[in-house]
Amino acid sequence: MKRSGFADLPLHGGRVPPWLSERMTKLGSAIAENIIYNYGCGEFLSRLSDPFWFQAFGSVMGMDWHSSGITTSVVSALKRGLNPRAHELGLHVCGGRGKQSRKTPAELTVVANAAGLAGDALVRTSRLTAKIDNNAIADGFQLYLHTFIVSDAGEWAVVQQGMNSTNGLARRYHWHSASVRDFICEPHTAIVGQHQGTIMNLVDGQAAPAQKAMLGMVHEEPQKTISEAAKLTVPWHHDVRAKDVDLKRLGAVLAVAYEREPQDFASLLLLENLGPRTLQSLALIAEVVHGAPSRFSDPARFSFALGGKDRHPFPVPLKTYDESIAVLRQGLDSAKVGHAEKAEGFKRLERFVRNVEETYQPVAHFAEVVAHEHAISASLDGRSVFDDRKRAPGASTPASGGALGRPPAGREKQLRLFGTNN
Repeated sequence: MKRSGFADLPLHGGRVPPWLSERMTKLGSAIAENIIYNYGCGEFLSRLSDPFWFQAFGSVMGMDWHSSGITTSVVSALKRGLNPRAHELGLHVCGGRGKQSRKTPAELTVVANAAGLAGDALVRTSRLTAKIDNNAIADGFQLYLHTFIVSDAGEWAVVQQGMNSTNGLARRYHWHSASVRDFICEPHTAIVGQHQGTIMNLVDGQAAPAQKAMLGMVHEEPQKTISEAAKLTVPWHHDVRAKDVDLKRLGAVLAVAYEREPQDFASLLLLENLGPRTLQSLALIAEVVHGAPSRFSDPARFSFALGGKDRHPFPVPLKTYDESIAVLRQGLDSAKVGHAEKAEGFKRLERFVRNVEETYQPVAHFAEVVAHEHAISASLDGRSVFDDRKRAPGASTPASGGALGRPPAGREKQLRLFGTNN
């Protein structure tokens, strides 16, 4: 067996506000259902086990692109959105944070009984993955979240997160049954995080002598540690910066959204008369649904779909969020009754954006993109957690442009974000 990834994320306080968590449930479940509809439960589980894709998934839903809260909010949204339809989708989300994590064995037993799976084996696997990540590696992270996602066919993924109060980081671990061969020999395909120095690793490929010695001492299998294979390291800075984003890829999305001819063609692909801001969001969502693994090396780029709750890179545009959910859900519902045009449109939109990127090589002007988003924020009902806080008497309300302020006159009417060359 192989673990499929981990990510180190700065610890952030606070909670996801209801106005965002409700939308994340709707959008997250719609994205998940689109992947399951097009590629099956196994592919969705594989995506969840990829730390880069998982980070992009949370970012495209309006969470802070690099905080520890992205893990809790994503798995919670999936549990709320998918479990009521588990009988239809064939996918079950068990566990969660804190007290919910301790309910995982009981929830897995119920699922196994209903689906005809080996409940004892699933419970053992759940406990073993937690033991390996929590106890078998001396990296200073203690688990506080454990989520086990299992299909009716018995395929599973595990997403769990630990906290290190000393360095202010949370570490997310990913597992996928399809790539697991041996729990005690390099059980992870990737662990993503900042280098912590030399650590004890009892499941490294070269650790067999140490394992044998321990077995001889205690007459039972030792607890396992984890090996590092691939890393996703997110920076400490909270704001989204140009260096965090592939500007060529972002430029292609913006070209499709704002250039007249690409915009018209992209709208035609979805059979909708969509505005540029919604097309921008849907193009990034389409990539999360249909994009190849290599497309998620810069997860911060996906925060340009629907912003972030802490205004990074801009406030969450609620009008665009709701319209994106509606278009995505309409396409999925139409496909289920035999009218697949809209659902197929998302596939074509993803391919079209890649074609624009490869053919015209557009490059986004990062500062102008962010300034424009702040400028139009009020018109799109832009909202952040700062808007939810009670202000002291006499305190002024920040301008919609935030720290960036408003862009130069006329910028609101026309957006010139990228350059192209043939």
